[in-house]
Amino acid sequence: MTGQRILIVEDDGELLSVLLRGLAEEGFATDGARTGAEALTAVGAEPPAALIVDVGLPDTDGRDLCQALRARGLTSPVLFLTARDALTDRLAGFSAGGDDYLTKPFAFAELVARLQALLRRAGTDGTVDEAGLRLDPVAHAVARGEVTVRLTPTEFRLLARLLARPGEAVRRRALIAAAWPNGAIVRDNTLDAYVARLRRKLSAFPGGPAIATVHGVGYTIE
Repeated sequence: MTGQRILIVEDDGELLSVLLRGLAEEGFATDGARTGAEALTAVGAEPPAALIVDVGLPDTDGRDLCQALRARGLTSPVLFLTARDALTDRLAGFSAGGDDYLTKPFAFAELVARLQALLRRAGTDGTVDEAGLRLDPVAHAVARGEVTVRLTPTEFRLLARLLARPGEAVRRRALIAAAWPNGAIVRDNTLDAYVARLRRKLSAFPGGPAIATVHGVGYTIE
């Protein structure tokens, strides 16, 4: 278990230093980032075995960062840190692709125990697959080659959920859970309208992935 690289994404410099030092003493190789943009660079350079991500980053929501990384093919477990402990916040974190959730303030020993449990269950190297589309959670945009298209937050989260499972049918309920707040009343035609908008925006990438309807189930991107 020791020696595995852990990326800690936390904008509180003092807490980041404590976590970097503490996990290093536990035998992990640690790297830190204070913004979502820094995290994207760090993951692209060398995918970590696991990530510890603060939800409240200065340039993006940590959950949007997680969705963007999942859409890029990152399979490493993600442990969210947050000051918010409401059920809706926890559910939103899981819908965004998170694997565990720890509320501040927390005991360092519990963080280590949760991290080790996640790594045992994962059993993967966290490799990022450089797919055709790349999501930017800071700008809420999608790019392919030299072309970049801006997205609304809801469009971003829908596309991220689809890209996390390319070629697989994603159920309508799962898409709604990923893109809208927990408990939101979202009608079928509302989801369909957002998917139609995404299709139009993706048409800016000739030869790129397209969203297909899976009748009676939901949508897929391929």
